[in-house]
Amino acid sequence: MPDTTHKDFESFDPRFDDLLLPTSKLVKHWTGSIWAEGPVYFSEGDYLLFSDIPNNRMMRWNDAEGMSVFREPANFTNGHTRDLEGRLISCEHGGRRVTRTEADGSITVLVDNLEGKKLNSPNDVVVKSDGTIWFTDPPYGILSNHEGYKADSELGHCYVFRFDPKTQTLSIVAKDRDKPNGLAFNLDESILYVSDTGLSHKENGWHHIFAYDVIDGTSLGESSIFAEVNPGVSDGFRFDNNGYIFTSSADSIQVYSTDAKLLGKIYVPEPSANCTFGGPEKNRLYITATSSLYSITLNTTGAQHP
Repeated sequence: MPDTTHKDFESFDPRFDDLLLPTSKLVKHWTGSIWAEGPVYFSEGDYLLFSDIPNNRMMRWNDAEGMSVFREPANFTNGHTRDLEGRLISCEHGGRRVTRTEADGSITVLVDNLEGKKLNSPNDVVVKSDGTIWFTDPPYGILSNHEGYKADSELGHCYVFRFDPKTQTLSIVAKDRDKPNGLAFNLDESILYVSDTGLSHKENGWHHIFAYDVIDGTSLGESSIFAEVNPGVSDGFRFDNNGYIFTSSADSIQVYSTDAKLLGKIYVPEPSANCTFGGPEKNRLYITATSSLYSITLNTTGAQHP
C-alpha cells in the first residue's frame, strides 16, 4: 500500500483552495533514489519515467506494477520531456547532450556541441508547439563525478538554447543567466520562464524564476524577475491550465499565479526537484523529491502536451 503522508497545505489565496479536492492528499509511492529528477508522463500505459541522477539510472513507475528500472546505465540523465510525436527527449549529463529515444528503443543524439565545443551538461528541456527543443545547460554534470563526469567547460558560460530538429541548428536564446535550470513556456508560448540556481548573482538570481518575452517564436527579449522562491530554489516547474506555475522548493511545491502571487504550498517532507502532471485525467501531480516519488490528485489539470 502507498504511504499516505498528507502533511498540510498552506493557502495564501482563495484560488489555491480551488485547486484542492476534499480527497487531495500527498502520497509517497517509493523511496530509494539519491536525487530524483525530470519526471515525464506517458498516457500510453499510464506510467511515469524519471531520473535518479547519481545512481545513473532511469526509473519507471506504474500504479499496477510499482517501481522498476527503465534504463541503466542512463548516461546520468536529468530532465525529460516528449516531442510532438510522443518520443522521449532527454538531457544527459554524462554524454553532455540532448537525445531522443525512438519507438524501437534506439537513442538518437540530437545535439551535443555548439560550433564544435561540447555542451556543459544539459539539464531541463521543453518542446514548443513548432517542434523546436529549448533546454538549459548549467555545469552540474561536469563539476564532479557525482552527477556525471568531471570536466572543464568548453563553452565558458551557461546558456539557454533553442534547437531546431528540422534544420539541425542550435542557437543561444539567453546569455544572462548564471546557472539556468528549470524552464517552461506559458500557455500561449508568449513567455519562457527560466529558473537560475547560480550563486554568483544572489541579488538577481539563485532563488528567482525569470520571465522572457518570446519574440517571433524563435528568440527571447530581456529577462525580468517573475518570482522569488524560498526556501531553497526553483529547480523545475510546470504549468496547469489556469496558467499557474507549480514549482519545486526546499519545503513544498509552491503555486504561483500569472501575476506572480504565491497562492499556496503543497508541503513535501523532503526538498523537491521537479514535478509534472499525469494520470488519465491529467490532474495528478507527480513530484520527484530527493530520495522519493510522490503524487497528489488535484482539482486542476496539467497544460503540457502530449
